[in-house]
Amino acid sequence: MKHVVLGTAGHVDHGKTTLVKALTGIDTDRLKEEKERGMTIELGFAYLDLPSGKRLSIVDVPGHERFIKHMVAGAQGIDLVAFVVAADEGIMPQTKEHLQICELLGVKKGLVVITKVDLVDEELLTLVKEEVRDFLKGTFLEGAPIVEVSAVKGWGMKELVETIERLVDEVEEKPSDGLFRLPIDRVFTIKGFGTVVTGTVLSGEVSVGDEIEILPEGIRGKVRGIQVHKEHLKQARAGQRAAINLAGIEKEHIERGDVIVHPKTLKPTSILDVEIFHLPHAPVALKNGTTLQLHIGTSHLLAQIILLETDVLEPRQRGLAQLRLQKPIVAQPFDRFILRGSGPIQTWGGGIVLDTHPPRHKRFKTEVIQKLKELRESDPQRAILYHLNKYASQGLTLKEIMAHTGLRKRVVEEALGELSKEKKVLLLENTFLPKETLDRLKTALVEILSKFHQQNPLRLGMTQEEIKGKLKTTNEGLIAFTIERLLEEDVIQKEGDFLRLKTHKIPFSEEELKELENLILRASLSPPTPKEIAQFYKKDLSTIKEILSILVHRGFIIRVKEDLYFHKEVLDSLRNKLIEYLKKHGSISIQEFKNLTGTSRKYVIPLAEYFDQIKVTIRVGDERILRGN
Repeated sequence: MKHVVLGTAGHVDHGKTTLVKALTGIDTDRLKEEKERGMTIELGFAYLDLPSGKRLSIVDVPGHERFIKHMVAGAQGIDLVAFVVAADEGIMPQTKEHLQICELLGVKKGLVVITKVDLVDEELLTLVKEEVRDFLKGTFLEGAPIVEVSAVKGWGMKELVETIERLVDEVEEKPSDGLFRLPIDRVFTIKGFGTVVTGTVLSGEVSVGDEIEILPEGIRGKVRGIQVHKEHLKQARAGQRAAINLAGIEKEHIERGDVIVHPKTLKPTSILDVEIFHLPHAPVALKNGTTLQLHIGTSHLLAQIILLETDVLEPRQRGLAQLRLQKPIVAQPFDRFILRGSGPIQTWGGGIVLDTHPPRHKRFKTEVIQKLKELRESDPQRAILYHLNKYASQGLTLKEIMAHTGLRKRVVEEALGELSKEKKVLLLENTFLPKETLDRLKTALVEILSKFHQQNPLRLGMTQEEIKGKLKTTNEGLIAFTIERLLEEDVIQKEGDFLRLKTHKIPFSEEELKELENLILRASLSPPTPKEIAQFYKKDLSTIKEILSILVHRGFIIRVKEDLYFHKEVLDSLRNKLIEYLKKHGSISIQEFKNLTGTSRKYVIPLAEYFDQIKVTIRVGDERILRGN
């Protein structure tokens, strides 16, 4: 079923709350002070069952200028606005400001309700209607239905419901395949149930039993129960007004402006890249560095405005900016916001979020400005590539892409499919990377090996661990994938644990390598040391050690101890003899092992310790037994 939220808007005492009560039977003025003063201070909530069976959520906002922050919080997430104008007063200051706020928040549909028609004659009513039509020219409400009512007398209520029904049918259903997000507008406790929060589900869905996280504090809890208009449900979806009973979280730890999400989906931020629209009737030009009140979601805080492409933004102008926030909040791209000053009628402007986790930009940077203009165009593929390049060294998962772009799952999947076809994006172990990352990493890896070969011409190559330490990424899967590609492309080659460029040739012939290998083989269990070999061949000790290292990594010889190398065939043969001996005798002493090998104690001790290390034997006292016996 389609879930639609209608919000009221209009000047104080123009009859918004009375209208909602006449429509729904619900009095949204719930505070004692509201009853005493006869005006709405806080947000009020109600619902209306339409003739078609659809249930409409209603948010009643305060009209008084002192409570405008509550109005902005309530206007977030509404699909329709009932723009209320009293017949006996016409257009008033808050009427204008509420309309500006609705436009800045991206509200697209609505109707005009002229209230208190029982207090005026036909002539005055006609004048008010003309005033309203003129006032709404050029706005999203130009040409919107105008319904005349008296909530007290009941006049026009049937026509009002029918008009709302038609508009509800025109509202597009909100998809629920986004990341779950609910900005909190109320928090309270119910005896026997504990903490309850309310808000409009902006995207995604949440179910009873789900683990949740309260941001920006990062408090974890669980959904104990869900109510939508006093009806207990198992799940709340995008577009619904929901009350969520939380387990494991105290009321004192939550406040309006906090956001409920599923764990590890969204992260708080203290910097936003945005596009700002400075209202035509703003009090003054907006200068770089100005601090204003930011209203976003249900949050209200101070933000310093850093203009990125100009020093001053005049009224009616749009411009790119970075907002540096007083405290962390939760937002996503495409979120709308309001900027206000501190005076009575002080809505300066508003805009749309482009990037929620940018670095601190320097002003007038052409590349930054160009990238943000591309984000403003709302092209899914461009947005995905922008964020993948921003996190190029680590990549992003599907959910992380959704978080950074503000796009729904289906939209992201379709865009990634196209980008993959065009070979602009790679998928590696559930992580997406721009192809440029692989290209850069391949180039970097080849340069690292090339430099290593120049500095170490006698060495065979580098291990993967050594290479990893020099690359600007810790993504082991990406490093392994890059190496695999270079091996497939025959750019590099692998010898044992070592990687080298195909073009790298060690300054030893195969004959020299074979000659030294045969020397070690013939020496059997009494091999010469590297120093002795160097003296025999009249070569540098370092050269002999490099040749031995190559033979080790080719698997022909084994380094048992510092300066002690045995041929693999010799050790394999001794291993078999040792196992056979231990199976027959149960244990072996060093003297017995010396007799078995027929070599000197100089070699016997290192060999015995070697078989301990490779888990053939285990030492028990002065003897050794087969491991596992």
